[in-house]
Amino acid sequence: MFSGLVAELGTIRRVDRGALGARFDIACTFSPLELGESIATDGVCLTVTRLLPGGYTCDASAETLAKTTLSGATAGQPVHLERALRLGDRLGGHLVSGHVDGVGKVVAMEPLGEALKVVYEVPERLAPFLAPKGSITVDGVSLTVNGAQGTRFDVVLVQYTRAATHLDRGPLGRSVNLEVDVLGKYVARLLGRAGVDGLPSELPTGTGDAAMLDLLSRTGYL
Repeated sequence: MFSGLVAELGTIRRVDRGALGARFDIACTFSPLELGESIATDGVCLTVTRLLPGGYTCDASAETLAKTTLSGATAGQPVHLERALRLGDRLGGHLVSGHVDGVGKVVAMEPLGEALKVVYEVPERLAPFLAPKGSITVDGVSLTVNGAQGTRFDVVLVQYTRAATHLDRGPLGRSVNLEVDVLGKYVARLLGRAGVDGLPSELPTGTGDAAMLDLLSRTGYL
């Protein structure tokens, strides 16, 4: 598990692709590193398979590449890195599993002084998990949803977050890894609305609190 608080901006040194996946050499300052430990890489939980001077190697399966932005990762690209939580660590963000639920894209950016408002579009099946003031993980970064409507949500990146991450970089249309709040997944499961990949297929999308309250009432939770 992770917290969604980026510890370091690492750099992909090398990418070796094959029929069964890809191998990444990543530069970072983490020390000491251990073989087998988990490191979230732009929100994707990957295992350290080899130690390198000033970094490590990790492997991504074909399944991981198919469902994350790592499919297009290139040498020289910055990546958000976070080591797994230890019991007793401060949970400054929210509980993050490192299992990407879908790929979204940046659709708008608006400067707000030193801060930046960013609007993202998500796959329709993830829309029911967007809740104002709720949590979401974008490329491994724990963020608070500022507003949500339909398949879009926006966040406000403060100056510190902009300096510590690459979320304010790149063009509009750029793809991002998304992980919705794990608590929302369990609520959906308990409501008996689990669909593809354990995510809901029947919850109302973009219909507001009234529809959700009606659903909870009809299913015996209110």
